[in-house]
Amino acid sequence: MAVIKPFKGIRPPKHLVEQVASRPYDVLNSEEARNEAGDNEKSLYHIIKPEIDFPIGTDEHDEAVYQKAAENFNLFQQNGWLVQDEKDNYYIYAQTMNGKTQYGLVVGAYVPDYMNGNIKKHELTRRDKEEDRMKHVRVNNANIEPVFFAYPDNDVLNDMVAKYTAADPIYDFVAPGDGFGHSFWMIDEAADIDIITHEFAKIPALYIADGHHRSAAAALVGAEKAEKNPSHKGDEEYNYFMAVCFPASQLTIIDYNRVVKDLNGLTAEQFLSALNNHFVVEEKGAEEYRPQALHNFALYLSGKWYSLTAKPGTYDDADPIGVLDVTISSNLILKDILGIHDLRSDKRVDFVGGIRGLSELSKRVDSGEMAAALALYPVSMKQLMDIADSGNIMPPKTTWFEPKLRSGLVIHALD
Repeated sequence: MAVIKPFKGIRPPKHLVEQVASRPYDVLNSEEARNEAGDNEKSLYHIIKPEIDFPIGTDEHDEAVYQKAAENFNLFQQNGWLVQDEKDNYYIYAQTMNGKTQYGLVVGAYVPDYMNGNIKKHELTRRDKEEDRMKHVRVNNANIEPVFFAYPDNDVLNDMVAKYTAADPIYDFVAPGDGFGHSFWMIDEAADIDIITHEFAKIPALYIADGHHRSAAAALVGAEKAEKNPSHKGDEEYNYFMAVCFPASQLTIIDYNRVVKDLNGLTAEQFLSALNNHFVVEEKGAEEYRPQALHNFALYLSGKWYSLTAKPGTYDDADPIGVLDVTISSNLILKDILGIHDLRSDKRVDFVGGIRGLSELSKRVDSGEMAAALALYPVSMKQLMDIADSGNIMPPKTTWFEPKLRSGLVIHALD
């Protein structure tokens, strides 16, 4: 069962939401955050990327930078740029991209559920990144940014969301830059809050879609606070962390593609010849070619696109990891032919989110920066959930979710 609870959200007043809201901390660097914040003192970047308040070049992991995040969080509340709701609520956060809208319930997710595996992961986390976010949670005593969960579809929850979204939203705006729409409602009726809580209790598990490091950090800080509290009872606010939960059927995973710096000493002709051992290789010409199905790949090399279709026997449909196209391409192309063994550390390979389009792949090759590009067919939500259910972990850089959750619409305090 999935344990959740409502919470007293800390939110910007309606007229300030567009000034406060920002992209997530991990999708842009310090320079980009500095430029996006500009002279906007109300931008959440002053809390989630507080190094922008220091001279250029300041280490974002300096202790003074974390302390500045807490100072700015307090300042935002003192100035009324962030205000806490008076009672516990659930919230609805909708995102619209390319005419498609997905509706998420904003809840307090249960720390023990993360620890015991009821909140399921599909990626490994790095301890240094966990520790960075843990410091941020500790110093602010709050989950400033949400994590992104999926759950199996539930008709009662769908009906509840439809009931509230029929009314005008509290927030409704289009974010600058990407043009994605963001809307927000509050669920404040006690009876409806109880229904949502009880429906989630029927759901066997929640799935982390995006935000593995934030999830780990939030849960670990909650567990720390429980251990340090001699009067711990289990119902304290720190036992929960903020998540936006979307029905799995509404989510789309976008392709996550690869570019490589060299062909491991091979000529283009030798590389294509080596590919013939495990793939049916078809030249497609200069026009962009997109993978058409699982086990079909698009290669961009020397100004031309190629279709690569994995031959039968090169993968195992009964193996939830081995059947993934990221596994097939990693083993049969990157490792066996190009000598790239560790996707997490090898500097000869880079990764490009599908949101940038195939043109980004050809651009990086045509510029001479990269020697070749490989586009993959995207993983399905069913594959992700099956892998998480089996206790397996996906290879690095497998999933890309878009749109990203906007930060600053609501914050969860740990006390």
